[in-house]
Amino acid sequence: MELRSVEELMDLLYACRHQHALRTAALLRRSRPADKELQVAGLVHDIGQVISPGDESRRAECAAEAVRPLLGERVYRLVRRHGSAAEDDLLRLRLADEESRTAGFDAGVLEDWRTVLELVAARNSRLGAVD
Repeated sequence: MELRSVEELMDLLYACRHQHALRTAALLRRSRPADKELQVAGLVHDIGQVISPGDESRRAECAAEAVRPLLGERVYRLVRRHGSAAEDDLLRLRLADEESRTAGFDAGVLEDWRTVLELVAARNSRLGAVD
């Protein structure tokens, strides 16, 4: 699966446990407010559960492949948790992911992230497909 628009991505995010994704992205926003790609990686890292529900071992890879054309190489590497991503960024993503499972704060709504997704997509999309 290859996502071609922010709208397609938003549909997937709504189908996921998006409260967890929102908290992960919010935690990353707090620790790295200028790093939109890291925040977006935190937001989208769990879409593999919808794309590949029966294959837990390939969820990260499927999610990463799906967002690559829309959100770019860095988000792809972070979501895939690939070694070529900066170790510090991978650690921050992992820690935010873990903390978001137990954190009990209001992280807002998914629609709040549409503009950030559009900005990252506009900057990184190979397809130029931003709606």
